[in-house]
Amino acid sequence: MVIDRPLYIEKLFAKQWNGKVKIITGLRRCGKSFLLSTLYKNRLLANGVAQDQFIEIALDRISGIPYRDPSRLYDYVVEKSKDTSRQFYVFIDEIQLSVKIKNPAIDEALVSEEDRDHVYITFYDVLNDLIARPNLDVYVTGSNSKMLSKDIVTNFRDRGSEIKVYPLSFSEFLTIADLDKVDAFEEYITYGGMPLAVIETNEAEKRRYLADLFTAVYFKDILERYKIKDVEVLGALTDALCSAIGSLTNPNRISNTASTLIDKNISRATIQKYIGYLEDCYLFESAKRWNVKGRKYFDTIHKYYSTDVGLRNARLNFRQQERSHLMENIIYNELIMRGYSVDVGVVEITQTIDGARRQSQYEIDFVVNMGNNKIYIQSALNVDTPDKKAQETMSLRNTNDFYRRLVIVDGNRKAWVDEGITYIGVIPFLLDKSILER
Repeated sequence: MVIDRPLYIEKLFAKQWNGKVKIITGLRRCGKSFLLSTLYKNRLLANGVAQDQFIEIALDRISGIPYRDPSRLYDYVVEKSKDTSRQFYVFIDEIQLSVKIKNPAIDEALVSEEDRDHVYITFYDVLNDLIARPNLDVYVTGSNSKMLSKDIVTNFRDRGSEIKVYPLSFSEFLTIADLDKVDAFEEYITYGGMPLAVIETNEAEKRRYLADLFTAVYFKDILERYKIKDVEVLGALTDALCSAIGSLTNPNRISNTASTLIDKNISRATIQKYIGYLEDCYLFESAKRWNVKGRKYFDTIHKYYSTDVGLRNARLNFRQQERSHLMENIIYNELIMRGYSVDVGVVEITQTIDGARRQSQYEIDFVVNMGNNKIYIQSALNVDTPDKKAQETMSLRNTNDFYRRLVIVDGNRKAWVDEGITYIGVIPFLLDKSILER
């Protein structure tokens, strides 16, 4: 089964021959390689590009191991593209597996301590050289943000273009699900959008595949990359983050939860470091807490969201199926996939209670930043009673500004407006890419 991903294909075509390295990042097994080497390549072939114009190296395969040496990788691409009268597309898969080697042209003994990094040749050097060749259009995939997206500015400066790929969105999932929208959402909120899990028809195999990804792929990568020896701590932290999706938390609270799970004290410093590792491999994303009226960030309290709710559910053995938190996680992922910058909002309200004036904090699930504009979004299972509606909209009604306000409820209800607040079901929200732009 072929799952088309037109959003990412359009992004790749928009960056074609722009003189930059196209860096395709994202969670392992979310479809990066298939996107580049099958979907995008097939579109190029259909547009008249010849088969022999592609130079493809997969560093995660046995045939690609020799080219983890950046010098050998460079020599291979240069040899394959020596006919400078022709254009070539260079596809390098899992570039983070490339190693750094000493530059034989430099005498290390003559290099000062602060310049020791210059003694080595890395894939950054290779890619920066290749993109300077006018007959090459270079694309790489990678699964480690620390080696790629976070280093784009410093290592590529203006010569790298990142395209971040996510597991299937609900709208992508719906194109291949032989289900109506409501039933499809029930499937999606349980098993998520990892492509191989989506096309697996046996539920037991689907569950096993998602659970095994942690131990056989993600944890293995983290343990090897960061030389971690205590997989028990990593597992406990992952479980704590999975349990905490959609909840305000901080490293101390996560440390306490993880320590309880394995009956072992885990320091805050270790927790912060391991959270960084989990974010670097794209398993989780964090949202900062923004004071709407005070216009400032809270430094220590965040919300964490799983990149795929199916992975999260499988890690917890499909327990803790809190629908409100899962729906909130899916909405967050959708907003990020659409390219928005998203914060968690806090509105401070002064109220008179029992004759005394008290200040309370009310949460806005998402503050969606759109340049100089913002949209406030609340995720709520329902607003079926006046009390429930008042509770869910308290923060939205007290922002003291004129930005648009949106409440997303469970189900398939079309949009309606009440007292200046738009309400819409989660299903039509996920399927309407333009709703926030209107």
